[in-house]
Amino acid sequence: MIGDGTSGVERSVERTLGHLRALDGSDEQEDQDAQSQAPLTLEDLYRNQQMRMVRLAILLVDDPATAEDVVQEAFTGLYRNWSQLRDSKAAVGYLRTAVVNGSRSVLRRRKTAREYQPPHQPDARSAESLAMLSSEHQAIVAALGHLPRRQREVLVLRYYGNMSEGEIAEATGVSKGTVKSTASRALEALQKQLGNA
Repeated sequence: MIGDGTSGVERSVERTLGHLRALDGSDEQEDQDAQSQAPLTLEDLYRNQQMRMVRLAILLVDDPATAEDVVQEAFTGLYRNWSQLRDSKAAVGYLRTAVVNGSRSVLRRRKTAREYQPPHQPDARSAESLAMLSSEHQAIVAALGHLPRRQREVLVLRYYGNMSEGEIAEATGVSKGTVKSTASRALEALQKQLGNA
């Protein structure tokens, strides 16, 4: 046991999982499989182990549909490698390992998906706000959308946010000189875009 504080939790976990194992009849089935002299077929294995492996996967990934997918992949892998299996009795161990590894992969993908931060997408302007703008203003808003990200940020902060060059520099993490040159380049780019329109 790990320690006095966790011994109660450890016993509870052991009791609960032992109860689930007994409900599945895992020990009983494994004894019967070991006593049977006939080699196991993949069909026998599926019939005897599929639900047990699904329950194992559910305990690991906490989602029945995903657990079923993990087990299906494990059986598919076993089917592909059945001829290379040294002993049909080792198939249950192969399945367990495949289910655990498949569950780990699912959990890694979930963690990666939770941690993923999509790149910032500029908010789309509402149709009402664009309709209220004159055609000249609409052209400027459209041209702003074609500027590189930093140029657009500098102009929006300066003219919409009414911020000083120092405030813009602090907000964007660049120097005041960079803010000035970026604003200048952005205004030149807008002039070209609007002059060509």
